[in-house]
Amino acid sequence: MLNRLTDTLNFQTQALTLRAERQRLLASNIANADTPGYQAREINFAQALREATGEVGTPGALATTQSGHIAPLAGARGESGKEFALQSQTSLDSNGVDMDRERASFADNSVKYEATLRFINASVRNALDAMKSPNQG
Repeated sequence: MLNRLTDTLNFQTQALTLRAERQRLLASNIANADTPGYQAREINFAQALREATGEVGTPGALATTQSGHIAPLAGARGESGKEFALQSQTSLDSNGVDMDRERASFADNSVKYEATLRFINASVRNALDAMKSPNQG
């Protein structure tokens, strides 16, 4: 029971960290919408989550082969985990930010970030309720 709860919380923590990083990246794209030559960046969230949870090895990264090894942090992926966003249309100043796409991605990521927080809160609340004695009500 405890291992399952720990695994679930670890997974959700990794997801929350990646969502926060993606939100920062999207905000940077929006802030640079008028910067000539700026190319919008994006994170492949599904791939990053697989790498962060150890489902897929990260090229060049050390593997955690024993239970005592410390897992790498999801947020410490560096620039290698970020990709350039595909441009929907070209612009005269070579700016690759599509404001409609960035706003939609920002809103979508915000909703998913909030949902992940709610899931973590509910998991912790359920675990605490299960640990209470029947006399505590």
